[in-house]
Amino acid sequence: MGVETLVSGAKELKIDLSDRDIERFQEYKRLLQEWNTKINITAITDDIEIDIKHFLDSMTSFATGKLHGKKRVIDVGTGGGFPGIPLKIINEELEITLLDSLNKRINFLKEVISSLELKGIEAIHGRAEELGRDKEYRETYDICMSRAVASLDTLCEYCMPFVKPGGYFISMKGSDIDGELEEAKNAINKLGGKLVEKKIIRIPESDIEHSLLIIEKISKTPTKYPRGGGKPRKNPL
Repeated sequence: MGVETLVSGAKELKIDLSDRDIERFQEYKRLLQEWNTKINITAITDDIEIDIKHFLDSMTSFATGKLHGKKRVIDVGTGGGFPGIPLKIINEELEITLLDSLNKRINFLKEVISSLELKGIEAIHGRAEELGRDKEYRETYDICMSRAVASLDTLCEYCMPFVKPGGYFISMKGSDIDGELEEAKNAINKLGGKLVEKKIIRIPESDIEHSLLIIEKISKTPTKYPRGGGKPRKNPL
């Protein structure tokens, strides 16, 4: 497996990968491709495509300036571990919770964590709408990340309850986001948030643009949120 795309793309994002980082990304990719033959983790299986659309895409999160130093981060709807595991590889000080509702994916993530010998990271099986009400997790994180595919108004209800006041919800979205942002205004406000920045960023080594939406938690989320029973998806705020 070539590493040129990964290394030069990271450099473009002002990230210097150590030999250990590169080894970990290589092993992560190997496990992803191996497991993907057994369970559906990702539709992206080509070596270079994984480097660009998963690894470098995840690394663009550092452009928010919020992921340096020691922070407590939850990655909601992590899927194959994106962006959480790449963030952990690059900044080992981050304490990361990977949350996914599919147990088979959690088993995969646990093997990645073990194989890469990552510390201070856990993969847990659960639903955001339930965990967001659990006092062990509610409003205990500096940052909630999500690269999940739900609409922003729905994602806000899943993610904002995890963030403590003064922290941030960072949503990774496509570049055409203005309509979704408009529709999510009410949800952001009701859940105690405020949009502070919309960054449009090009993923290195590609012509793909996406947005990083930085929503600050300015007040506590009312206790009635998140609603259960699939309501955030069926009937967004």
